Amino acid sequence: MDDIKYGEILMPGDEETQKEQEKSVRRKFWPTLRKAARHIPFSRDVVAAFYCALDPQTPTRVRGILLAALGYFVMPVDIIPDFFAVIGFSDDVAVLTLAFSMIRGHIRQEHYDAADRALQSEPEAVKTA
Repeated sequence: MDDIKYGEILMPGDEETQKEQEKSVRRKFWPTLRKAARHIPFSRDVVAAFYCALDPQTPTRVRGILLAALGYFVMPVDIIPDFFAVIGFSDDVAVLTLAFSMIRGHIRQEHYDAADRALQSEPEAVKTA
């Protein structure tokens, strides 16, 4: 696991890469979050990051970093498979934590408000921030 280059995972990518990441994240985010919620202590931040990544007002580089991190989170193939209880999401947590440190300040209160609404209701019915 020492040879993992998390910085490479979080490369924002070009516009086409970001569009593909966004499609994947939109499709797989909620099912993956439901499975991971009890293992990830900062689920609210992950959901706020989801809304920040989909917000057209978010700078392109920040969107790219978040989409890459969330794309890694929803990937079915993982460095540590998610079906291993507790440790299965540790690599996802590491990637998300790194992404959050790179984009600190771009996740706004409105993204957290949308996250709170989504976590209290059926997420698919909630509009993006």
